Amino acid sequence: MLWIPVTLAAAFLQNIRSALQKTLKSQLSDMGATYVRFVYAWPFAIAFLALLVLGFDNAMPRANLAFVLWVIAASVSQIINTFLLLWLFSFSNFAVGTAYSKTEVVQVAMLELILLDQTTSWIGAGAIVLSTIGVLVISAGKAKLSPANLARGLGQKSTLIGLTCGLVLGASAVLFRGATLALEHESVLAKAAYTAAVATVLQTVIMTVWLRLREPGQITLVMRQWRTAGAVGFVGWLGSLGWFTAFALTNAAYVRALGQIELVFSYLSAVFFFRERVTRIEVIGIAILVLGIVTLVLEHGQG
Repeated sequence: MLWIPVTLAAAFLQNIRSALQKTLKSQLSDMGATYVRFVYAWPFAIAFLALLVLGFDNAMPRANLAFVLWVIAASVSQIINTFLLLWLFSFSNFAVGTAYSKTEVVQVAMLELILLDQTTSWIGAGAIVLSTIGVLVISAGKAKLSPANLARGLGQKSTLIGLTCGLVLGASAVLFRGATLALEHESVLAKAAYTAAVATVLQTVIMTVWLRLREPGQITLVMRQWRTAGAVGFVGWLGSLGWFTAFALTNAAYVRALGQIELVFSYLSAVFFFRERVTRIEVIGIAILVLGIVTLVLEHGQG
């Protein structure tokens, strides 16, 4: 049952990280703001891993070929998802594609079956579908899309990109679970910490090279924003540690389905702190999402 509070904490931290990243958008490019979550996270990831090993006398998890392959694929998938999202926003009808990108959790369940040979229960699968419908309704409500708009958008390029975006994001979750499972270690926390450290360092290297080649000067701007960026890195690392710990405990599909509660946190923040109005269709979507999450927790609370 530990995976439930850990996932809730990770989703909450992700919501905070996203809010902090938005404050950097006026000073940085999209890729620069994305880079912040990695370059300022790896020192925390390395320090925590060192604390576990040296301070609490844990053995260092040993990487094997399977782990290396899983974590490289997962790290690259997460970055590719960012590229696809940015590409998606360049289309005039990006709202339709964005809505279809929210099918991530259903795709996680399918990928988990294909890559890890792990299945969900019938009730669990129903909860995942229900929560995904809720997210689609919320997304459609926010963008003021009708069912007809979504149906007409099925053949559009932006829809294909949106679905691919959900696929790649879902793949990263399954691949990260594969990475944690590949490590032979008795401590779930040590496996999660090791995976987080390796992934953030790898992603920092990849994005540093990209920014140096494609966006000269952006790294300097990122370093100048160290106060807010440092907070993004810390909260982002803590959230990643939570996700990886949850992935080590149960199916990635269950974790990502429950993690969609981040949308509820986001709407609560919008209503109570920013006094934003929520439409009726969005409220309906939130209700469906919450129903799916509650069903999942009641069915798999002992997982």
